[in-house]
Amino acid sequence: MSEAFYSHARLYDLMFPVSWPAVDFYRTEAIRHGGSVLELGCGTGQKLIPIASDGLACVGLDFSSDMLAEAQRKANERGVAAEWIQGDMRAFDLGRTFDFVFITANSLLHLHEAGDLVSCFQSVRRHLAPGARLVFDVFNPGVRQLAEADGVRRTRESLSFLDPDRGNVSVDIAETYDASAQVTRGTWHFSTDSESDFVVAPLEIRSIFPQELPLLISLGGLRLVERFGDWSSRPFEADSPLQLCLCEPA
Repeated sequence: MSEAFYSHARLYDLMFPVSWPAVDFYRTEAIRHGGSVLELGCGTGQKLIPIASDGLACVGLDFSSDMLAEAQRKANERGVAAEWIQGDMRAFDLGRTFDFVFITANSLLHLHEAGDLVSCFQSVRRHLAPGARLVFDVFNPGVRQLAEADGVRRTRESLSFLDPDRGNVSVDIAETYDASAQVTRGTWHFSTDSESDFVVAPLEIRSIFPQELPLLISLGGLRLVERFGDWSSRPFEADSPLQLCLCEPA
């Protein structure tokens, strides 16, 4: 589950600032379904806190206590009420159903085994109220992208950020792709001019190819209703950057 990577919640938010097109999409869907909302892999609440600010009853579940603590701090700072629960999206029982469930920012890809993905979908299915939907997004893997995971450590300029305490932080990543497991195994290095590799953390992310995704969803007791290719709801195509999936009980 890449626990070490997510033990640095504040750095995570600095490196990955809020994606407002994604927030707007999920916010619109949550309001459309109304009632209660559950986010799996909620992280620091980047998307759930804006939804909760609309007055919806929101629950966020995450494996990382550090990310949840930051989510609670941010919610308190904004005067927003939400419930934060530490748990495993592969198998959870919250004893209630929800009108809208979502999993965003590739969080689903921390589940590497097909059985874990199916178990997650089955758990979601048990938590869906009548008429409820699951919506999630994962990246659309491409051959060129996977081939670039050659084990060489490279600086990712697009991920560099300013830390108010440390100054400019550069991010280097060395990745390899395990084709048999469909998992990209990376080591992330965070450095400043005065402090090299002050954080070194592994991150392993699965790829889910477009053809296998509907099958995994169906094995979990759900049905893929629509699949978009970006946040503007364009139809999914081979070169779309992401797979934005809307699902309902089968």
